Amino acid sequence: MSHRVVIAIVGLVMVLTAITLDAQTKPPASKAYTPPKTLWGDPDLQGTWTSDDCIGTPMQRPVELGEKLYLTDAELTAREATIARQAENDKQQFVAATAQAVVNPPGHWGERARRPCRQTSLVIEPANGRTPDVLPEAQVALAARPVRNAAMPASPEDFSFYIRCITRGVAGSILPVIYGNGTKIIQSSGHVLLLQEMVHEARVIPLDNRPHAGSGFRSYMGDSRGRWEGNTLVVETTNFLAGKTGIGGNGGGTPTSDALKLTERFTRVDATTINYEMTVDDPKTYAKPWKVAFPITQEPGYENFEYACHEGNNAMFNSLSGARALETAQTK
Repeated sequence: MSHRVVIAIVGLVMVLTAITLDAQTKPPASKAYTPPKTLWGDPDLQGTWTSDDCIGTPMQRPVELGEKLYLTDAELTAREATIARQAENDKQQFVAATAQAVVNPPGHWGERARRPCRQTSLVIEPANGRTPDVLPEAQVALAARPVRNAAMPASPEDFSFYIRCITRGVAGSILPVIYGNGTKIIQSSGHVLLLQEMVHEARVIPLDNRPHAGSGFRSYMGDSRGRWEGNTLVVETTNFLAGKTGIGGNGGGTPTSDALKLTERFTRVDATTINYEMTVDDPKTYAKPWKVAFPITQEPGYENFEYACHEGNNAMFNSLSGARALETAQTK
Protein backbone atom coordinates (compact mmCIF):
# COMPACT_ATOMS: atom_id res chain seq x y z
CA MET A 1 0.00 0.00 0.00
CA SER A 2 1.49 3.34 -1.03
CA HIS A 3 2.27 6.13 1.42
CA ARG A 4 -0.35 8.32 -0.27
CA VAL A 5 -3.06 5.68 0.14
CA VAL A 6 -2.26 5.30 3.85
CA ILE A 7 -2.46 9.06 4.33
CA ALA A 8 -5.81 9.15 2.50
CA ILE A 9 -7.26 6.36 4.67
CA VAL A 10 -6.05 8.03 7.88
CA GLY A 11 -7.53 11.30 6.71
CA LEU A 12 -10.89 9.65 5.96
CA VAL A 13 -10.96 8.05 9.41
CA MET A 14 -10.26 11.41 11.04
CA VAL A 15 -13.07 13.06 9.08
CA LEU A 16 -15.57 10.33 9.98
CA THR A 17 -14.51 10.52 13.63
CA ALA A 18 -14.97 14.30 13.61
CA ILE A 19 -18.45 13.89 12.09
CA THR A 20 -19.40 11.37 14.79
CA LEU A 21 -18.14 13.62 17.60
CA ASP A 22 -19.83 16.62 16.02
CA ALA A 23 -23.15 14.75 16.05
CA GLN A 24 -22.71 14.18 19.78
CA THR A 25 -22.07 17.83 20.56
CA LYS A 26 -24.50 19.62 18.25
CA PRO A 27 -28.28 19.33 17.84
CA PRO A 28 -29.71 18.44 14.44
CA ALA A 29 -29.84 21.41 12.09
CA SER A 30 -33.19 23.18 12.06
CA LYS A 31 -34.81 24.99 9.18
CA ALA A 32 -34.94 28.77 9.22
CA TYR A 33 -38.14 29.93 10.89
CA THR A 34 -39.84 33.29 10.85
CA PRO A 35 -42.10 33.67 13.89
CA PRO A 36 -45.52 35.29 13.56
CA LYS A 37 -45.89 38.92 14.60
CA THR A 38 -48.26 40.65 16.97
CA LEU A 39 -50.50 43.44 15.69
CA TRP A 40 -47.89 45.97 16.86
CA GLY A 41 -45.01 44.14 15.15
CA ASP A 42 -43.23 42.22 17.94
CA PRO A 43 -42.43 38.50 17.54
CA ASP A 44 -45.45 36.59 18.87
CA LEU A 45 -44.55 34.27 21.76
CA GLN A 46 -48.03 34.09 23.23
CA GLY A 47 -49.50 30.85 24.50
CA THR A 48 -48.87 28.30 27.22
CA TRP A 49 -45.52 26.55 27.03
CA THR A 50 -44.13 23.67 29.07
CA SER A 51 -40.71 22.26 29.90
CA ASP A 52 -42.23 18.77 30.38
CA ASP A 53 -40.07 17.19 27.69
CA CYS A 54 -36.97 17.81 29.81
CA ILE A 55 -38.41 16.23 32.98
CA GLY A 56 -35.70 13.91 34.25
CA THR A 57 -32.84 15.65 32.42
CA PRO A 58 -30.22 16.26 35.14
CA MET A 59 -29.24 19.80 36.03
CA GLN A 60 -25.55 18.87 35.93
CA ARG A 61 -24.07 16.46 33.41
CA PRO A 62 -22.67 13.15 34.66
CA VAL A 63 -18.90 13.54 34.86
CA GLU A 64 -18.24 10.55 32.63
CA LEU A 65 -19.99 12.28 29.69
CA GLY A 66 -17.43 15.08 29.62
CA GLU A 67 -18.41 17.73 27.06
CA LYS A 68 -21.06 15.60 25.35
CA LEU A 69 -24.12 17.87 25.42
CA TYR A 70 -26.44 15.93 23.09
CA LEU A 71 -27.58 12.32 22.90
CA THR A 72 -26.79 10.31 19.80
CA ASP A 73 -29.66 9.20 17.55
CA ALA A 74 -29.40 5.66 18.97
CA GLU A 75 -29.60 6.95 22.56
CA LEU A 76 -32.54 9.14 21.62
CA THR A 77 -34.36 6.16 20.11
CA ALA A 78 -33.80 4.17 23.32
CA ARG A 79 -35.30 6.98 25.38
CA GLU A 80 -38.28 7.18 23.06
CA ALA A 81 -38.92 3.49 23.74
CA THR A 82 -38.71 4.12 27.49
CA ILE A 83 -41.26 6.94 27.23
CA ALA A 84 -43.59 4.68 25.22
CA ARG A 85 -43.36 1.94 27.87
CA GLN A 86 -44.06 4.45 30.62
CA ALA A 87 -47.12 5.71 28.74
CA GLU A 88 -48.46 2.16 28.60
CA ASN A 89 -47.79 1.64 32.31
CA ASP A 90 -49.63 4.87 33.13
CA LYS A 91 -52.78 3.46 31.52
CA GLN A 92 -53.04 0.82 34.24
CA GLN A 93 -55.88 1.66 36.57
CA PHE A 94 -54.67 -0.41 39.51
CA VAL A 95 -51.24 -1.34 40.83
CA ALA A 96 -50.23 -4.97 40.93
CA ALA A 97 -51.54 -6.97 43.90
CA THR A 98 -47.96 -7.72 44.91
CA ALA A 99 -46.78 -4.09 44.75
CA GLN A 100 -45.43 -2.49 47.91
CA ALA A 101 -47.68 0.15 49.46
CA VAL A 102 -46.22 3.68 49.51
CA VAL A 103 -47.42 7.10 50.64
CA ASN A 104 -46.89 8.70 47.23
CA PRO A 105 -49.69 9.05 44.67
CA PRO A 106 -49.78 6.63 41.73
CA GLY A 107 -47.21 7.26 39.03
CA HIS A 108 -49.74 8.42 36.45
CA TRP A 109 -50.45 11.49 38.59
CA GLY A 110 -47.12 12.94 37.56
CA GLU A 111 -46.50 14.62 34.22
CA ARG A 112 -44.30 12.92 31.65
CA ALA A 113 -42.03 13.87 28.80
CA ARG A 114 -43.88 13.41 25.53
CA ARG A 115 -40.63 13.13 23.60
CA PRO A 116 -37.07 12.77 24.94
CA CYS A 117 -34.94 15.81 25.64
CA ARG A 118 -31.84 15.55 23.46
CA GLN A 119 -29.62 17.26 26.03
CA THR A 120 -27.55 15.33 28.57
CA SER A 121 -27.86 18.17 31.10
CA LEU A 122 -29.70 21.45 31.58
CA VAL A 123 -26.40 23.25 32.23
CA ILE A 124 -24.78 23.97 28.86
CA GLU A 125 -21.99 26.35 29.93
CA PRO A 126 -19.33 25.60 31.11
CA ALA A 127 -18.78 23.02 28.39
CA ASN A 128 -18.59 20.17 30.92
CA GLY A 129 -22.21 20.82 31.94
CA ARG A 130 -21.24 21.33 35.59
CA THR A 131 -22.00 24.40 37.70
CA PRO A 132 -18.93 26.46 38.62
CA ASP A 133 -17.42 26.26 42.09
CA VAL A 134 -19.19 28.04 44.92
CA LEU A 135 -16.90 30.75 46.30
CA PRO A 136 -15.30 30.12 49.72
CA GLU A 137 -17.03 33.12 51.28
CA ALA A 138 -20.41 31.85 50.02
CA GLN A 139 -19.66 28.43 51.50
CA VAL A 140 -18.91 30.05 54.86
CA ALA A 141 -22.17 32.00 54.76
CA LEU A 142 -24.07 28.84 53.82
CA ALA A 143 -22.52 26.89 56.70
CA ALA A 144 -23.55 29.63 59.14
CA ARG A 145 -27.22 29.44 58.16
CA PRO A 146 -29.58 27.83 60.70
CA VAL A 147 -30.06 24.13 60.02
CA ARG A 148 -33.59 23.30 58.89
CA ASN A 149 -35.11 20.14 60.27
CA ALA A 150 -38.06 19.26 58.05
CA ALA A 151 -38.20 15.79 59.62
CA MET A 152 -38.88 17.28 63.07
CA PRO A 153 -39.85 20.90 62.33
CA ALA A 154 -39.93 23.42 65.15
CA SER A 155 -41.74 26.05 63.06
CA PRO A 156 -42.84 26.74 59.49
CA GLU A 157 -39.41 28.30 58.88
CA ASP A 158 -37.89 24.82 58.91
CA PHE A 159 -39.48 24.32 55.49
CA SER A 160 -38.37 25.80 52.17
CA PHE A 161 -40.08 28.84 50.69
CA TYR A 162 -41.57 26.48 48.09
CA ILE A 163 -43.11 24.13 50.66
CA ARG A 164 -44.47 27.20 52.46
CA CYS A 165 -46.19 28.30 49.22
CA ILE A 166 -44.25 31.58 49.16
CA THR A 167 -42.03 31.37 46.07
CA ARG A 168 -39.80 29.21 43.90
CA GLY A 169 -37.82 32.16 42.55
CA VAL A 170 -37.31 32.93 38.86
CA ALA A 171 -35.16 29.90 38.03
CA GLY A 172 -37.16 27.47 40.17
CA SER A 173 -40.35 28.59 38.43
CA ILE A 174 -39.29 27.47 34.95
CA LEU A 175 -36.85 24.58 35.46
CA PRO A 176 -38.63 21.27 34.75
CA VAL A 177 -39.91 19.33 37.77
CA ILE A 178 -42.40 16.46 38.17
CA TYR A 179 -45.50 18.54 37.35
CA GLY A 180 -46.81 22.10 36.98
CA ASN A 181 -44.28 23.19 34.34
CA GLY A 182 -46.54 25.59 32.47
CA THR A 183 -45.41 29.10 31.50
CA LYS A 184 -48.11 31.31 30.03
CA ILE A 185 -46.87 34.23 27.93
CA ILE A 186 -49.16 37.21 27.29
CA GLN A 187 -47.99 40.24 25.31
CA SER A 188 -49.14 43.82 24.91
CA SER A 189 -47.51 46.76 23.26
CA GLY A 190 -44.67 47.58 25.66
CA HIS A 191 -45.05 44.70 28.15
CA VAL A 192 -44.74 40.92 28.43
CA LEU A 193 -46.41 38.88 31.17
CA LEU A 194 -44.91 35.56 32.28
CA LEU A 195 -47.28 33.51 34.45
CA GLN A 196 -46.01 30.26 35.97
CA GLU A 197 -48.42 27.41 36.66
CA MET A 198 -47.03 26.33 40.03
CA VAL A 199 -47.35 28.94 42.83
CA HIS A 200 -48.68 31.30 40.11
CA GLU A 201 -45.68 33.64 40.11
CA ALA A 202 -46.35 36.46 37.65
CA ARG A 203 -43.83 38.88 36.16
CA VAL A 204 -45.02 41.93 34.26
CA ILE A 205 -41.95 42.92 32.24
CA PRO A 206 -41.71 46.40 30.68
CA LEU A 207 -40.00 46.72 27.29
CA ASP A 208 -39.55 50.51 27.21
CA ASN A 209 -35.87 50.71 28.30
CA ARG A 210 -36.75 52.09 31.73
CA PRO A 211 -33.98 51.55 34.34
CA HIS A 212 -34.20 48.94 37.06
CA ALA A 213 -35.67 49.95 40.40
CA GLY A 214 -33.27 51.39 42.95
CA SER A 215 -31.14 49.08 45.10
CA GLY A 216 -33.51 49.60 48.03
CA PHE A 217 -36.21 47.60 46.24
CA ARG A 218 -35.72 43.83 46.44
CA SER A 219 -38.04 40.86 46.11
CA TYR A 220 -38.07 37.08 45.75
CA MET A 221 -38.60 37.39 41.97
CA GLY A 222 -36.41 40.46 41.50
CA ASP A 223 -37.00 43.34 39.10
CA SER A 224 -37.25 42.39 35.41
CA ARG A 225 -36.66 44.49 32.30
CA GLY A 226 -37.04 43.23 28.73
CA ARG A 227 -35.99 44.08 25.21
CA TRP A 228 -36.04 42.54 21.75
CA GLU A 229 -32.86 41.43 20.00
CA GLY A 230 -34.16 40.48 16.58
CA ASN A 231 -36.69 37.70 17.20
CA THR A 232 -35.37 36.98 20.71
CA LEU A 233 -36.96 38.33 23.88
CA VAL A 234 -34.19 39.14 26.35
CA VAL A 235 -35.15 39.59 30.02
CA GLU A 236 -32.66 40.86 32.62
CA THR A 237 -33.63 40.50 36.27
CA THR A 238 -31.82 42.03 39.26
CA ASN A 239 -32.75 43.32 42.74
CA PHE A 240 -33.15 39.91 44.36
CA LEU A 241 -33.41 39.27 48.07
CA ALA A 242 -30.31 37.48 49.31
CA GLY A 243 -30.28 33.89 50.50
CA LYS A 244 -33.91 32.99 49.73
CA THR A 245 -33.87 30.62 46.73
CA GLY A 246 -31.33 28.91 44.51
CA ILE A 247 -30.91 28.00 40.84
CA GLY A 248 -32.54 24.60 41.09
CA GLY A 249 -35.86 22.84 40.76
CA ASN A 250 -38.52 24.57 42.88
CA GLY A 251 -35.91 27.12 43.98
CA GLY A 252 -33.59 24.56 45.57
CA GLY A 253 -29.81 24.50 45.46
CA THR A 254 -27.24 26.95 46.81
CA PRO A 255 -29.01 30.16 47.84
CA THR A 256 -28.05 33.10 45.67
CA SER A 257 -26.95 36.58 46.79
CA ASP A 258 -28.24 40.12 46.35
CA ALA A 259 -25.72 40.52 43.49
CA LEU A 260 -27.51 37.94 41.31
CA LYS A 261 -28.38 38.92 37.74
CA LEU A 262 -30.35 36.52 35.54
CA THR A 263 -30.46 37.01 31.78
CA GLU A 264 -33.15 34.98 30.02
CA ARG A 265 -33.56 34.56 26.28
CA PHE A 266 -36.76 33.33 24.59
CA THR A 267 -36.38 32.48 20.89
CA ARG A 268 -39.26 30.88 18.98
CA VAL A 269 -37.72 28.37 16.56
CA ASP A 270 -40.85 26.73 15.17
CA ALA A 271 -44.62 26.78 15.60
CA THR A 272 -44.52 24.81 18.86
CA THR A 273 -41.03 25.39 20.31
CA ILE A 274 -39.21 28.19 22.11
CA ASN A 275 -35.53 27.79 22.90
CA TYR A 276 -35.07 29.06 26.46
CA GLU A 277 -31.72 30.16 27.92
CA MET A 278 -30.84 31.54 31.34
CA THR A 279 -27.42 32.97 32.21
CA VAL A 280 -26.64 33.02 35.93
CA ASP A 281 -24.26 35.77 37.03
CA ASP A 282 -23.77 35.90 40.81
CA PRO A 283 -20.25 37.13 41.63
CA LYS A 284 -20.84 36.66 45.37
CA THR A 285 -21.77 32.99 45.00
CA TYR A 286 -20.19 31.41 41.91
CA ALA A 287 -16.65 31.60 40.56
CA LYS A 288 -17.94 32.58 37.11
CA PRO A 289 -21.23 32.96 35.20
CA TRP A 290 -22.92 29.85 33.84
CA LYS A 291 -25.82 29.02 31.56
CA VAL A 292 -28.87 26.76 31.53
CA ALA A 293 -30.86 26.05 28.38
CA PHE A 294 -33.68 23.78 27.24
CA PRO A 295 -36.70 23.87 24.90
CA ILE A 296 -40.19 24.76 26.07
CA THR A 297 -43.02 23.51 23.88
CA GLN A 298 -46.71 23.87 23.23
CA GLU A 299 -48.77 20.69 23.54
CA PRO A 300 -52.40 20.18 22.41
CA GLY A 301 -54.76 20.95 25.27
CA TYR A 302 -52.03 22.04 27.70
CA GLU A 303 -52.97 24.95 29.93
CA ASN A 304 -52.13 26.37 33.34
CA PHE A 305 -54.38 24.97 36.07
CA GLU A 306 -55.18 26.46 39.46
CA TYR A 307 -52.44 25.70 41.97
CA ALA A 308 -54.25 25.93 45.30
CA CYS A 309 -51.06 25.68 47.31
CA HIS A 310 -52.11 27.08 50.68
CA GLU A 311 -55.52 25.44 50.56
CA GLY A 312 -54.02 22.00 50.00
CA ASN A 313 -50.82 22.35 52.03
CA ASN A 314 -51.70 19.58 54.46
CA ALA A 315 -48.19 18.13 54.51
CA MET A 316 -46.70 21.10 56.36
CA PHE A 317 -49.62 21.28 58.82
CA ASN A 318 -49.44 17.55 59.50
CA SER A 319 -45.64 17.62 59.86
CA LEU A 320 -45.82 20.42 62.43
CA SER A 321 -48.68 18.85 64.39
CA GLY A 322 -46.98 15.45 64.24
CA ALA A 323 -43.73 16.92 65.58
CA ARG A 324 -45.59 18.54 68.48
CA ALA A 325 -47.30 15.21 69.24
CA LEU A 326 -43.94 13.44 69.29
CA GLU A 327 -42.48 16.09 71.60
CA THR A 328 -45.42 15.69 73.97
CA ALA A 329 -45.04 11.91 73.96
CA GLN A 330 -41.31 12.18 74.70
CA THR A 331 -41.91 14.37 77.78
CA LYS A 332 -44.25 11.86 79.38
